[in-house]
Amino acid sequence: MKPIRYYVAGPMTGLAELNFPAFHAEAARLRAQGFEVENPAEINPDPTAGWQECMRADIARLVTCDAVLLLPGWRQSRGASLEAHIAKALGLVLVEAATGVAPS
Repeated sequence: MKPIRYYVAGPMTGLAELNFPAFHAEAARLRAQGFEVENPAEINPDPTAGWQECMRADIARLVTCDAVLLLPGWRQSRGASLEAHIAKALGLVLVEAATGVAPS
């Protein structure tokens, strides 16, 4: 049986270090539990890359996953909200990192 593959989604724009430390911490935590992880901070490590370019690369990886881990503040993020919408439409499991449960 293949391990569950997670995508980490959350806010980046306007946050210190593009919130990369939070993305890396959650990716490391999931990997330590044996999950495969797609981390946008690894997919797009260049902080000068454009939003659309990043989203295109991120969404291509998102659709390969089984579940999405939503970082705090995801609802206020245009990109993370879009990723959550796509994930929900595709039947992926959504989990909020802060609570460990599906968003309401």
